[in-house]
Amino acid sequence: MGRQWRDGQGKLIVRTGGGAGAFAVPLEIAASYRARTKGLLGRDSVDGAMLLSPANSVHTFRMRMPIDVAYLDRDLTVIAVLTMKPWRLGLLRARARHVLESEAGAMEGWGLRVGVRVEVIPEVQAGS
Repeated sequence: MGRQWRDGQGKLIVRTGGGAGAFAVPLEIAASYRARTKGLLGRDSVDGAMLLSPANSVHTFRMRMPIDVAYLDRDLTVIAVLTMKPWRLGLLRARARHVLESEAGAMEGWGLRVGVRVEVIPEVQAGS
């Protein structure tokens, strides 16, 4: 069930438990090597979240802000969530296939936690 996205915009859908609803979060998709390498470097904020795919580890060297990091498996189920301060190296997560990054504290507000399955809806590009 391999997923391949292109760099661009989209929506991250986080369905909260018990059918209580869902959050639609603005999403930047970083699928190319260049986009994944740049990530959130040099930014003071992020609107929503960034998806790095494929990815199974991240670092916060040269970042200006702490970030929330969620590791996703091949089915887009969250297997770990943590907050990382700038200038840290995250652990490699062998089961992770994708990583979500957001401003610190945002993921808790969305109800994003271990066991939650998310959905990624890429924006349709003109001419694709």
